[in-house]
Amino acid sequence: MALKKVQSGNQNDKNVQSNNEGDQNVQSGNEGANFEAPVPGQQGHPAESSQPQTAMRRRPLEPSAPSFHSAPSPSLSVQTVLALGPNRLISSLLPSPQAGPLGGDLGTGGRGAPRKVKTLQMSSNNDHFCILLSQRNINGLPGMTASDQKTCMEGAVLSFHNICYRVKMKSGFLLCQKTVEKEVLSNINGIMRPGLNAILGPTGSGKSSLLDVLAARKDPHGLSGDVLINGAPQPANFKCNSGYVVQDDVVMGTLTVRENLQFSAALRLPTTMTNHEKNERINKVIKELGLDKVADSKVGTQFIRGVSGGERKRTSIGMELIMDPSVLFLDEPTTGLDSSTANAVLLLLKRMSKQGRTIIFSIHQPRYSIFKLFDSLTLLAAGKLMFHGPAQAALEYFASAGYCCEPYNNPADFFLDVINGDSSAVALNREEEDTNANRTEELSKGDRTIIEKLGEFYTNSSLYRDTKAELNQLSRGQKKKRSLAFKETAYVTSFCHQLRWIAKRSFKNLLGNPQASVAQIIVTIVLALVIGALYFRLENDSAGIQNRAGVLFFLTTNQCFSSVSAVELFVVEKKLFIHEYISGYYRVASYFFGKLLSDLLPMRLLPSVIFTSILYFMLGLKPLAEAFFIMMFTLMLVAYTASSMALAIAAGQSVVSVATLLMTISFVFMMLFSGLLVNLRTIAPWLSWLQYFSIPRYGFTALQYNEFLGQDFCPGLNTTQNHTCDNSYAICTGEQYLKNQGIDLSPWNLWKNHVALACMTIIFLTIAYLKLLFLKKHS
Repeated sequence: MALKKVQSGNQNDKNVQSNNEGDQNVQSGNEGANFEAPVPGQQGHPAESSQPQTAMRRRPLEPSAPSFHSAPSPSLSVQTVLALGPNRLISSLLPSPQAGPLGGDLGTGGRGAPRKVKTLQMSSNNDHFCILLSQRNINGLPGMTASDQKTCMEGAVLSFHNICYRVKMKSGFLLCQKTVEKEVLSNINGIMRPGLNAILGPTGSGKSSLLDVLAARKDPHGLSGDVLINGAPQPANFKCNSGYVVQDDVVMGTLTVRENLQFSAALRLPTTMTNHEKNERINKVIKELGLDKVADSKVGTQFIRGVSGGERKRTSIGMELIMDPSVLFLDEPTTGLDSSTANAVLLLLKRMSKQGRTIIFSIHQPRYSIFKLFDSLTLLAAGKLMFHGPAQAALEYFASAGYCCEPYNNPADFFLDVINGDSSAVALNREEEDTNANRTEELSKGDRTIIEKLGEFYTNSSLYRDTKAELNQLSRGQKKKRSLAFKETAYVTSFCHQLRWIAKRSFKNLLGNPQASVAQIIVTIVLALVIGALYFRLENDSAGIQNRAGVLFFLTTNQCFSSVSAVELFVVEKKLFIHEYISGYYRVASYFFGKLLSDLLPMRLLPSVIFTSILYFMLGLKPLAEAFFIMMFTLMLVAYTASSMALAIAAGQSVVSVATLLMTISFVFMMLFSGLLVNLRTIAPWLSWLQYFSIPRYGFTALQYNEFLGQDFCPGLNTTQNHTCDNSYAICTGEQYLKNQGIDLSPWNLWKNHVALACMTIIFLTIAYLKLLFLKKHS
């Protein structure tokens, strides 16, 4: 861009600033010029109509037939500007009065159109500034020489050709289900260049679906068409090299902003980079996003107060900027933010787009100060393309289609009103119809007519023809560039490196969430003390047999039901796991074993150790070290088996309550076959096989064997003289009790319970891992 200041009388220099950010860079329509496009039929936008001296206008060099797309034009060098001189330069660039109301380049476009240079003129008092603007052209497209390419920052041009997406939907009951195919996207074509590329449309128009297709995050079933990067097919790991910010911020709330960025840098940057280089990259991102003051503050959860909504959104963006992607996708980045914060986020994206990044995002009903930041606008309705081109030319395009924006109306709201057929925004109120049914039918027919009319008008416009010509040029080079599509491994770090960082983050999350860690330990200690006081100092009599059996049964069932909390391990972090896995942070195996090592193992080990250490001596159980450690080991195995079952049920679930209900029902059913509520020898043969699926049965049997074997419950009686214990209904030894319960006295009968629990743990963990591995990770 060349700038020439022309002095006319006043010697005081004036600073030319943009309307939004105050930076001195003025860009063309494709680069998101920060000036307000006047509404058709007005001299300027209402906000600036009272001060025509300071209003900025774009004008073509020569009048021509209206069109909304111009051929790429080369940059004008500084030497040319100096050679022309101020007077000749201004006179040569001033347009004729027949310029369009937008003041944009309304030339015929096409390949044979004469090349033009866009100008921007501003007058303030006596100082005149003439700024020459040339269209941005990157990656060797026509209109830019090799030397010009060196002066432009590198960027990626993303083109999409004939994108169609259909999904199959089932309706009706189980026996009468019908499969209906719904068309989400229909023949979508376009080009996204470096800058702010907005996808706008009403609810259900296909904005997020198109964004996911372009980001290679959509289910390939039912998808057709091509997406090219700089004319070459998308590489297999494109979703790992590009950035994607989801609508709901998925960051670890118990970690600080810096710790979240460190996690992203550790797993997404190559291991060849030193820690010092990674920290410099993190500090650079923090400074660029304006997060210096909250860098060491926790992001925040529903229990922990953290950063504001705008800072949380910027943290999510920073997680993607760590690897400095050339293409950044954002799904409705203004969701949940107030208008001021949303404007600040878009200003941040605007600054990043000026660095050569291609930023593509969907947005719903932006305000005018946000709309005028857009470089490219894509309007969708019912999965069809209504408009695709420079955002500042959209008003003129709709005016040519017969829809004029009234004064003081937000262009984004105007587009949505036109697409939705809401004529109340542009015309007088209609009279009420006789019946609401007839009125609803008319409106629905009118909506279809408007969408079809706009879609047909776009396909017949010169803007569409010029876009198709550029797309054909890019697709012709596809065969040549197919062999140049680079192939890299999907993960830049090793399995052990990923495992270490996932375990580290999970352990920090455990410590930073006292509701799940400290509270559980405190409850365990209090419960152990209460149970110890209730069964304090068990006696070796008939009551002692009952009390021993009762407390051992309680310990087993308590370990099972306390493990229900394990269902949250994968359910709560499901969105976070899917986003990070698709983005190439880690493998499924790294995440699975990392969560087991840092979260599952310690949270199931501590309750078992605490319970055994407190209760064993308060109850006065068998005074043998071997029996103490066997009891602790048994309770640990029961807890791990129950937790593994919870993971197997909960993996892939989206709602915690559903998984918790299934776990509770399963454990209540297992309690019936544990051996206390009913003697297992008395169960009918056609039901007795269910006892082998009962986790409490194995734990209760092992604890009984460990405690009752070798016990004497009639210590004051001489069996040779007193035949009281010869009664078959009396139990004087632990062996008699075990035989009465159907428990074999061989040593293998103890350890086979541990083997069964270990096998069940492995089976449940395998099921949980396979459910995570085959979880549907695409939308």
